[in-house]
Amino acid sequence: MKYILITSARNEEKFIEGTIQSVVAQTLLPERWVIVDDGSTDRTAEMVERYAKSHPWIELVRRPQRQDRNFAAKAHAVNAALERVRSLRFEVIGNLDADVSFEPGYMAFVMEKFSADPELGVAGTPFTEEGYDSTKNSFEGENYVAGPCQLFRYRCWQEIGGYVPNRAGGVDWIAVMTARMRGWKVRSFSEKRFHHHRSMGTAEKGKLAALFAYGQKDYYLGGSPVWQIFRIGFQMTKKPVIRGGLALMCGYGWAALRRMERAVSPELMRFHRREQMKKLRAVFGTLIRLRKVDNFSLANAPQETR
Repeated sequence: MKYILITSARNEEKFIEGTIQSVVAQTLLPERWVIVDDGSTDRTAEMVERYAKSHPWIELVRRPQRQDRNFAAKAHAVNAALERVRSLRFEVIGNLDADVSFEPGYMAFVMEKFSADPELGVAGTPFTEEGYDSTKNSFEGENYVAGPCQLFRYRCWQEIGGYVPNRAGGVDWIAVMTARMRGWKVRSFSEKRFHHHRSMGTAEKGKLAALFAYGQKDYYLGGSPVWQIFRIGFQMTKKPVIRGGLALMCGYGWAALRRMERAVSPELMRFHRREQMKKLRAVFGTLIRLRKVDNFSLANAPQETR
């Protein structure tokens, strides 16, 4: 299957060369890779230009400098890039952040999954960060594809309206959840990983500030308060211990007190909360079954081992 990649990059000179080298090494290359320099003030654009000279399928698009960093800009950059590929034939469009890397067979692997299942709308893999693996440390599961490396069947992308601009964030999450709500399959295939070289949400901010922002985002994306209690408790067990969970709680509570405007439709919010409750029931169901197994094993153990 033919695919294109789009990357929105802003001040990514520290990581973007590694991302470029990962894509250049792929066994199945994209028809085009449009990298949008979104007003960088560092050497990001120069580094892309150097590779574009020797790889004609890489194209650099420059956007003017701006003062702030906001997530709506990512959607605008992706839309600008799409205008440059209208004449190409492709079945899959991929969003690739400028701070990821993966093995040479990564894209061929994902394209095989799309080819094998016509109902697959969004595909990707779990990811790792320093001291983090999304398969072990996230509640999202296999029916979610993380934003740094998301690939969409183009028909699905068109049906959901692509990335919807939202200054506060969540543009990639909204796209994935809308695809699921519309009946498309969304799958993160655990056979492979990509590596995210910077903790998500920490661009231009620290870890605690990022968790506070994630708490706000959990609110304005329509997350259930019940789910949030368990999410906060889980976060308190991770570094920074206790403080991380408190930052998440404060972010959610602050957004609720301000009645921050929701970034999702009532329909998508209802769908999201139903999915969260399903996950909680599944978690508690598993814990209850494990407890029963432990009690059964203890009851049937030899007397001397009790």
